[in-house]
Amino acid sequence: MDKITIHRLEVFAKHGVYPEENTLGQKFVISAVLHTHTRKAGLTDELAFSIDYGKVSHFIQTFVTAHTRKLLESVAEQLACALLLEFPLIEQVELKLEKPWAPIGLPLETVSVEITRGWHTAYIALGSNMGDKKGYLDMAVRRLQERQDCQVKQVSDYLVTAPYGGVKQDDFLNGALELRTMLEPEELLEVLHGIEQEANRVRELRWGPRTLDLDILLYDDLVVDTPTLHIPHAEMHLRDFVLIPLSQIAPWKRHPLTGQTVDEMRKNNSSVK
Repeated sequence: MDKITIHRLEVFAKHGVYPEENTLGQKFVISAVLHTHTRKAGLTDELAFSIDYGKVSHFIQTFVTAHTRKLLESVAEQLACALLLEFPLIEQVELKLEKPWAPIGLPLETVSVEITRGWHTAYIALGSNMGDKKGYLDMAVRRLQERQDCQVKQVSDYLVTAPYGGVKQDDFLNGALELRTMLEPEELLEVLHGIEQEANRVRELRWGPRTLDLDILLYDDLVVDTPTLHIPHAEMHLRDFVLIPLSQIAPWKRHPLTGQTVDEMRKNNSSVK
């Protein structure tokens, strides 16, 4: 991906742990690397297809002076989020915030915090087999879309499927969605659990009935194995109720471990039966 760099922008602001820092203020030096695609702008010579670094610089200055934080980490985190929301062409931002006048009572040149934040693509499976099934799935889509740090890009058709796992229960309504998000995988999982709780989801029986089930299937090309989260979803390649709706919105997406596309997984799973 291409980069536009703003190097060492000086801003006078009021951030710090000590009260006098919040009152008197001090100098901060901010550098930003904006990851974007400049090809179209380069071919057309039109600023509309690129990022106006002048506007970005003024935005940084206004944002950093308008808010007061104790920690550089907080300034960096909030600024990165604000930049990603304000400038849609920024896919990822690297920020370096320097504090050359840090009041520590020792001679030093500067203290700095550096972070990288950006948009990620996740694919989420949706399921319900209790109550207003469509209503629960629609609610989940709506709750994600309402968040600033999430953008629902595509939603599959809903599919009626037989229960999975041998527990006698009503048929499921299943779907899948593509999500553009700033959330890290564990943060996204927490958000999904919160939406499930809003639907009064009860976790009593594995593969049992549920008002709403939300699973992270894929997250970029990331592989995660923790006690609470597995990405890619461990059994997605075996489940038609996942693969059929997912193939509707992302048939070309490859499993990061096997290399198979979603469409290939769907066809292979069907041929085994």
